[in-house]
Amino acid sequence: MTTPACPLRRLLGATAILSLVALTGVQSVQAGQQQYEPLSASVQASLQGAVSDRAPRQPIFASRALRDHWLSEMGRQLAKRIPDERYRHDLLLSVHYEATRAGLDPQLVLGLIQVESNFRKYAVSSAGARGYMQIMPFWSKLLAQSEDNLFHLRTNLRYGCTILRHYLDIEKGDLFRALGRYNGSLGKSDYPNKVHAAWQRWAYQPPPELITAANLSEARR
Repeated sequence: MTTPACPLRRLLGATAILSLVALTGVQSVQAGQQQYEPLSASVQASLQGAVSDRAPRQPIFASRALRDHWLSEMGRQLAKRIPDERYRHDLLLSVHYEATRAGLDPQLVLGLIQVESNFRKYAVSSAGARGYMQIMPFWSKLLAQSEDNLFHLRTNLRYGCTILRHYLDIEKGDLFRALGRYNGSLGKSDYPNKVHAAWQRWAYQPPPELITAANLSEARR
């Protein structure tokens, strides 16, 4: 399939469509240039509520079989970077939970993490952005959560997914522009196209028999 020059401009379904991806070899830290922007009181309160909600992690899958298959496929691709199987599964389940909670495609978030930190938990950019999703420290202060540890797995993912969702809302679903805001390079194509390429390479297609079984199980409820 041929990819258009600026494919992300047509991807707003991007946040709702479960797409397919795999790992690339990007090693550098990409983000760290998120820009501080004053927020209205209502937006600040909404974001603060989103990052402070510590509800138990309960990823939603159509069936246990689909959950296990997704974990197996994603884990196989991630194993070279994160050899510890238990931690790798915890990361993947956390990504799935936080992404879907924010209305994002988990595959998009995995692609973004690939570009941002190459799955390095303690990555720090030259500008001071931290962790998997390269969160700038001003966010925790802005949202009155100054005690938050931005290297903590779940906290980092919660911030990153909340921030990307916020930028998507600002840009009315334009993922190209939202990713530009996330990287602090609004209007430039380099970073959004890198994320889009990583997203596409996270290829995942559940077996038809698992989808059929899940649909039959749901119909019986």
